[in-house]
Amino acid sequence: MSSPEKSRSDSPIIEGGTIPGSAGEAAYFLDAPQPSTIPVLIAVPHAGRTYPASVFERMRNPGTAAVRLEDRYADQLARRVADATGAALLVAQAPRAMIDLNRDPGDVDWEMFSRGRPDPLGSYEPGRRSRSGLGLIPRRLPGLGELWKRRHEQSDLDDRIALIHEPYHTCLATELQRLRERWGAALLLDLHSMPPLPKQGGQWPAEFVLGDRFGATCSGALVASSFSYFSEMRRAIAHNRPYAGGYVLERHARPDSHIHGFQLEIDRTSYLDPAQSEPGAGFAVIVHLLTGLVRRLAGEVAELGRSARPEDGGWAIAAE
Repeated sequence: MSSPEKSRSDSPIIEGGTIPGSAGEAAYFLDAPQPSTIPVLIAVPHAGRTYPASVFERMRNPGTAAVRLEDRYADQLARRVADATGAALLVAQAPRAMIDLNRDPGDVDWEMFSRGRPDPLGSYEPGRRSRSGLGLIPRRLPGLGELWKRRHEQSDLDDRIALIHEPYHTCLATELQRLRERWGAALLLDLHSMPPLPKQGGQWPAEFVLGDRFGATCSGALVASSFSYFSEMRRAIAHNRPYAGGYVLERHARPDSHIHGFQLEIDRTSYLDPAQSEPGAGFAVIVHLLTGLVRRLAGEVAELGRSARPEDGGWAIAAE
């Protein structure tokens, strides 16, 4: 992947972390205008395309498996929306095949590793996502089966956690805190893509799925406004099923501390070509749709922030 595009402001793009096995490539970049123009951060954890040669060498079907693991070009959607709205933008450049940033660092299938489960873990059992094949390091995909030719070493996992996972989440937490301090509240939009959902009961499936951990990670007013917006745009959207959000929301969204967050899944066929490999005819339409959503929510989050700290006029810092 080429280096990040030029920043939208005088504030430099911040690169962080390191992709093990690469020539020092950054694990992520943050493009956040200083000072911030809206209290929204768009994060894209699954669209990284910087693959070290060693990863492809270990994969059974690298050309197919890598693309299917990616939220293909969701970063380009986010880039256009951030440019149009002034939202902060955090994009993982490390690929999901190496480590899944939307998984707890303990959600590991130790059968994937040559030495098995470390002794200190005792009776540890992998979580539901690991058992399904999509844990911290993905193991298998439907229709493809096992992804790897051989088992991993624990040192590989340790490096990926230390150099990719933790730096990414530290950056995410820091930026959300910065937005909250400036605006009184902040919103994390964790952007993903999904395969087309099946029809149910003869009804066309949802094109979008908004996940808020069943009401735990975002103001109900912001969720309701999002659903109202998609209804106005005549787009079908589902709530929490089949995607309710994962580790990113669990770790970072704290509505009681005025940091709100939701995960938004987008049907890949809405913006990719028929092969689901390159941007398609619907790309610009989805950018326009998401831009309208972010603009609407930005004003509402700012209002929440003003209400959260009436003692200083709410927007005193943001208006400086």
